[in-house]
Amino acid sequence: MTITPIAVVGPTATGKSDLGLELAERLGGEIVNIDAMQLYRGMDIGTAKLPTEERRGIAHHQLDTLEVTEYATVAAYQSAARADVEDIAARGRVPVIVGGSMMYVQALLDDWDFPATDPEVRARWEDLLARAGVAAVHEALLRADPVAARTILPTDGRRMVRALEVVELTGRPFAASAPTIGEPRWGARIIGVDRDTEELDARIETRTARMFDLGLVDEVRALIDRGLREGVTARRAIGYAQVLAYLDNEYDLNHARERTLIGTRRYVRRQRSWFRRDPRVRWVDGADPDLVATALALLDSTERTAR
Repeated sequence: MTITPIAVVGPTATGKSDLGLELAERLGGEIVNIDAMQLYRGMDIGTAKLPTEERRGIAHHQLDTLEVTEYATVAAYQSAARADVEDIAARGRVPVIVGGSMMYVQALLDDWDFPATDPEVRARWEDLLARAGVAAVHEALLRADPVAARTILPTDGRRMVRALEVVELTGRPFAASAPTIGEPRWGARIIGVDRDTEELDARIETRTARMFDLGLVDEVRALIDRGLREGVTARRAIGYAQVLAYLDNEYDLNHARERTLIGTRRYVRRQRSWFRRDPRVRWVDGADPDLVATALALLDSTERTAR
């Protein structure tokens, strides 16, 4: 592929979408979304999905591809998004990959072959998670694959279920299916956007308040009619899970706001830790008044170094 894709990654609320849009506009590009929850149709306010009228006529891919009842998988995304990137480049446009879903970024840019899945095996472990809770799944994983049990967050029930499925189907440790990290696929240049922690916390607070003011509760109500409660992946999204709990009278609306804020901050810490470990990422400050020029200069210097 002669055209080199650009990836704009980093924590939530740092300004990735705005930078990605500017780069796409200036470089003649199209956006490929890499935010897992923005794959869902109707999940707009709570995912800060850019409205169509604010996309400046720039094509966006991997948005609104799933119903809330459908199961989002990294493997399915990898296949579809790679096809989008290659199609964009084949048409002489620059693929600008934008988002912060960590494993999705890795699946798109690294060599990661996913083991086969078995719905019956997956359903059995998911049933254990639903019946006995995340602690029981963690205990099962500890017996089956102690290394995976130590490396996966003990609260990440979905990932532990996947690890148990892989171990059962392959007879190998979960780590054996981990991605190979080297030169990014297509030679993609990766820019990371971050901000001062105190400033980012304030932006997250403003963002959370704005989501509720814009009608997140009504959005969730509408999605319930479309099957949100039955959606294994969608119903767990930050903001949506908390509003569902509010609608179920588990706590009041102020508490739902606070739990959404706390959940977002925790997720941002995980994102920052994940992306900061990747030496291929070149970082910019989202508060830089000359952010676009800084990013373009960084891309230019990275391209010269690669030659």
